[in-house]
Amino acid sequence: MTELRIERVDGDAMLQDWRYIHNAIIPTAVLSLAEVRERAGRNRLAVAYLGEVAMGCSTVRPPVDGTAAATVIARVLPGHRGKGFGGQLYERGLADARALGADAIETCVLESNPEGLRFALGRGFVETERYVLPGDSVPFIDLRLG
Repeated sequence: MTELRIERVDGDAMLQDWRYIHNAIIPTAVLSLAEVRERAGRNRLAVAYLGEVAMGCSTVRPPVDGTAAATVIARVLPGHRGKGFGGQLYERGLADARALGADAIETCVLESNPEGLRFALGRGFVETERYVLPGDSVPFIDLRLG
């Protein structure tokens, strides 16, 4: 069995892998390569690989503006869910958030991703807000670790 390898995004090929997974899971907020590059400058982005296949990605948004909260988002393509890979991505992101000084952890899930919502709720997150981005119809759900 091939082991999961999680690597911090480095270079255009990995930016493209991260972008592909993000856009597949969040089709209501498709990002361009330039937008992903900008996010990589302010957030910690990582890609999870099984062998050479990119199957998941994560985002860690560090605490900002004197807050103690970091956002940890783990995404796994549907064909790879339910195998523990999301948990590994989340644990890695959680460790990164703590290393960045986070005392509180938040996450965000698109409402059309029931697996992602179950994953977050199963780890103790509680819903704090639902909102729809301008021009969209599917709400995002913000959650905070209880």
